[in-house]
Amino acid sequence: MILFLFALLLLVAVFVRFRMSLQVWLSVAVAVFALGLFSGGVGAVLSLLMLLVLAPLLVLLFHAPGLRQKYLSAPLLEWVKTAMPTISQTERDAIDAGTVWWEAELFSGQPDWDKLFSVDAPALSERERAFIDGPVEQLCAMVDDWEVTGERNDLPPAVWDFIRGNGFFGLNAAREYGGLGFSAYAQSCIVQKLSTRSATVAVTVMVPNSLGPAELLYHYGTDAQKQYYLPRLAGGIETPCFGLTNPWAGSDASGMPDSGVVCEGVHEGEPTLGFRLNWEKRYITLGPVATLLGLAFKAYDPDGLLGGGDGDDLGITCALIPTTTAGITIGRRHLPLNAAFQNGPNRGEDVFIPLDWVIGGRERIGQGWRMLMESLAAGRGVSLPAAAAGGAKVAARSSGAYARIREQFGLEIGKFEGVEEALARIGGLTYLLDAGRTLMTSALALGEKPAVMSAIVKQQCTELSRIVINDAMDIHAGKGICMGPRNYLARTYQQIPIGITVEGANILTRGLIIFGQGALRCHPHLLDEINAAALDDPEAALARFDDALAQHIAHITANKLRASAYALSRGWLAKGSGGGLIAKHSRAVEHLSAAFAFLADVTLFLLGGDLKRREMLSGRFADALSNLYLASAALKKFSDQGEAADEAPLADWACRYALFHAQQALDGILRNYPRPWLGRLLRIVVFGGGRYLQPPDDALSQRVSTQVQTAGAVRDRLTEHIYIATDPADISAQIESALALVDESKPLRRRLKKEGAGQGAAQASQTFDARLASLREAGALSADEAELLARTREMVGKVISVDDFAPADIATTDA
Repeated sequence: MILFLFALLLLVAVFVRFRMSLQVWLSVAVAVFALGLFSGGVGAVLSLLMLLVLAPLLVLLFHAPGLRQKYLSAPLLEWVKTAMPTISQTERDAIDAGTVWWEAELFSGQPDWDKLFSVDAPALSERERAFIDGPVEQLCAMVDDWEVTGERNDLPPAVWDFIRGNGFFGLNAAREYGGLGFSAYAQSCIVQKLSTRSATVAVTVMVPNSLGPAELLYHYGTDAQKQYYLPRLAGGIETPCFGLTNPWAGSDASGMPDSGVVCEGVHEGEPTLGFRLNWEKRYITLGPVATLLGLAFKAYDPDGLLGGGDGDDLGITCALIPTTTAGITIGRRHLPLNAAFQNGPNRGEDVFIPLDWVIGGRERIGQGWRMLMESLAAGRGVSLPAAAAGGAKVAARSSGAYARIREQFGLEIGKFEGVEEALARIGGLTYLLDAGRTLMTSALALGEKPAVMSAIVKQQCTELSRIVINDAMDIHAGKGICMGPRNYLARTYQQIPIGITVEGANILTRGLIIFGQGALRCHPHLLDEINAAALDDPEAALARFDDALAQHIAHITANKLRASAYALSRGWLAKGSGGGLIAKHSRAVEHLSAAFAFLADVTLFLLGGDLKRREMLSGRFADALSNLYLASAALKKFSDQGEAADEAPLADWACRYALFHAQQALDGILRNYPRPWLGRLLRIVVFGGGRYLQPPDDALSQRVSTQVQTAGAVRDRLTEHIYIATDPADISAQIESALALVDESKPLRRRLKKEGAGQGAAQASQTFDARLASLREAGALSADEAELLARTREMVGKVISVDDFAPADIATTDA
């Protein structure tokens, strides 16, 4: 009996470790149970019972397709037709947009690590690096963000001219059209660096390079449209914007009331077939200064002028319209949380445009939603994550320095454990979100347009950045809450909700897109089953459904076995990748991936289309998938950087954080499962003896905190591609100088403290300069030492100081 049970456990271990196919495993299992008949006693009874189950199951699943179709597939097909929701055309366009990549591996329950680690690390070309070190550096130096946001509420004319004249509107546009032709990674690094100087500059640059006329023209425009407009957009001759959001249709963009009716009109004095447009748009970035408006509207052809039937709804369409066209009204500006980038409403009343103003011409009428979804699938994962990473990196570099510079109770505040805890979060989360945004650009470099991944990266990076900025504000305390030119955190803190809101509000993205669309896009079999159920031919539907179902059953059974074996072995049986830190955490990713995939299948079967409305539940599935992606990204980043020992604490902290939160998300699903009794059973399957993954401990957090506070290679790599001024009057330069001086003077200050020099009551009543003079007279300090202490005191004073204003200025300072 013992030998029999040992053989059975060994069989399961071999299956999960070496990823045997389910058919092979079941065949071997039948043989094992057959041998078990000879073990006698309980083992023989157990073997007989299992043979009565396994052998028929093996025949039904793999060797008798006719029986499988009749007794299993046909009834389930009918259930799918009633239980699964009907997929609208707009939903199908969103699902079909783009591709899937690493997120599909995580959804499979057995991620292929070679697919991840074989991808080259992203790198800048010589041209890209020269642009970042040249024009990007110059642009940052030109900008005074307090002047932009606190005084002008706009960029100075010289900055606008520099942006237009140096190709910033054509970062990713092809060189054949006058653009710079940069990679997604370069664009990400550029936006990131600009965001560390001024969010207004970053947004002004990012919008023309993401979802907008240029992107749509490049992929879908006619040759004539490309030849005329792309060079003008890349060269800054035209300033673009894109109008999508209507006051009555925000997140539900497909429900917009903006319309265009096909009709005969007059264009340039000639009778022309075109659209009569009426629209109202808001939240349009660059709208107040745009010369070229990309517009999304619903097209109708009630008179059949394009050959359709009466009342023909053609679908969402995108057109390109000069803002000087008759009937267009550019509204006044919005003021998004005191950010000064140009943003505002516009409207059109009885605006006539010819058909050839439709992006892509007549044949692209009605394809606008798909075009937008495909463009968003890539663009959403570049600019906003880059800006979020920039804000986090500034917070990490400045907070680490400030914690060393600022002293209270005779001690650097970075030595207090409460501050260390916050600094560890700042450092670890900055590493994590930077890994997430970098891996996204690697996928784009492969030619992928991973829609679900871009949603994960956008939602997670902006959320993690919010945590980082909040911690940074807590560390800076009074310094952080006083507005003015010397406050390098306040505008970022103030404007964090903008990134969280735009390009798919995070609540919507988490609750509906990441898992809602991800389940259909990333699951290896689910969409095939739904598509089969939608076929009109019953025989074809059953044949296709049966094939997908057989694979689906094998998939869910294999993931159940993997999840259980990984849980009981605490991840040891997982294959993982590499060695050391990577091996440890990649095995945990495999365990949680199998658990996630198994729970997703069971829940989809249990709830069917109702899961679409259970946003708390689907949101937790989204959290699990998102954190598995982030953990994978951190492992990839650590691998790309050579698994350096000095980088290990940051990578370890980041992975532990992401994996723990993925585990917590799965636990939350089970604690709130629609059938509590089933949730308890599923917990045994996926967690076995209990949850074993723990968040970063205090010792690791203290090591990360020390790295964030210490000038050197680790801190520099963590905060790569941010702007640090060379002007000694600039606060970002002063922080660096103060940190260097504090480090240089530390041995001297320790010596004086040990000797008790300058600590008496008489000295305590003196000014700092008087104390230095007394110490020099007493021979406790040399002239050079006194000068070093004086320079340190002066520079630290500049860093910790805050701005003040005359009462008359306060009324307009934050306008």
